[in-house]
Amino acid sequence: MSKTPVFGLGLDAGGSRTRWALVDTNGNVLAQGRVAGMSGLQLQSEAGVATLRATVLALAQSLGDAVKVPLALYGGFTGLGGEHDKAALLALLREQLRLRPGHTTLTHDMDIAYRAAFAPGAGYLVYAGTGSISAFVDAQGQTHRAGGRGPALGDEGGGYWVAREALSWVWRQEDRRPGAWKQSPMARRLLDAVGGSDWNFTRAFVYSGDRGEIGKLALQVAASVEDDRAAHALLLRAGAALGELAQHMLHRFGPRPVTAGGRALLLSPLLEQGMRAALPDGIALRVTPDLAAHITAAQLALVNDQIGHQTP
Repeated sequence: MSKTPVFGLGLDAGGSRTRWALVDTNGNVLAQGRVAGMSGLQLQSEAGVATLRATVLALAQSLGDAVKVPLALYGGFTGLGGEHDKAALLALLREQLRLRPGHTTLTHDMDIAYRAAFAPGAGYLVYAGTGSISAFVDAQGQTHRAGGRGPALGDEGGGYWVAREALSWVWRQEDRRPGAWKQSPMARRLLDAVGGSDWNFTRAFVYSGDRGEIGKLALQVAASVEDDRAAHALLLRAGAALGELAQHMLHRFGPRPVTAGGRALLLSPLLEQGMRAALPDGIALRVTPDLAAHITAAQLALVNDQIGHQTP
C-alpha cells in the first residue's frame, strides 16, 4: 500500500455547521458538503458527546464509499481544548471513519482559516462570523491571536455584536422617548424579528436565545442601511472594530497584508469600508468572505510534513 493515503478529508467545524471536503492524492476536490456543527465544547457533557457522535455518523454517511479506504484527516474545530479533548474527539471520529495512522491532525478552526488565506508568516487574518478574531501563524507555525473573547468581553464587529449594539441602541431611544421605534426602520425590523415591540419580547429573545440566532438579527441591520442612518453608522463602526483587530497584529508583528474572511463580511460593503478606513496607509486588505477552509484542510491532510498535532 502506498504511504500516501488515497483521499484527504478536511473538516471546518464551527458551532452552527461543519463543512467537509474530500480530495484525491493530487489535491483535486472529489466531493464536499456540510453536516451539523461540531465543537470541542460538546465534549464537556454527555448530551454534547451524543450529539457529536450523531454528527460524525451523518458525516460518514455523506462520504459514502470513501469511508471504506484509509483517510488522511485535517480538521479544524471551534472550542477545541488540549490533548485530552483531541484524544476524545479522535476516538469519536474513529468510530465511523477509517483514519490512516500518522495522518491525523486535529486543530483549531482558526488554524485552517488562516492557512486558507496565507502561508505561515505571510499576513494577518481577521475573521468575522457570529464572533470575531484575528490570527497570525508565524513562520515557525506558532499561532498568535487577538480578540475572540466571546459575546461578554469582545467579538466586536461580528454578527452577534452588531445585533447586540443595534438592540441596545433601540432601547436607549425608547428610554429617552417611548415609541421612538416607530420612527426607525431598523428598530421596526428588529422588533418584528424578535416578536414584538414590548420589552418582554426582546428580553426573552436575548436572554433565553441562542447566540447564533441572536447574531442573525444583524441581517435586519443590513436591510436597514438604505433607510436608516443608525444602521449605516453601526455597520461602519463594525468595520472599524474589525480593522482594530488587524491593528493589534500590525502593532505586535509589523506591516503585512490583511485578509478579512467570514460571513459577517457579506452583511454590507460598509464593513469593508470601515476596515479600510481603520487600517494604516499602505496596508493591503483583501476581503474574501468564503475562505473555503475545508478544502484547504483536505489538501493539508495529504502533506507529509504537516504542522500541528498528529495522532498515530
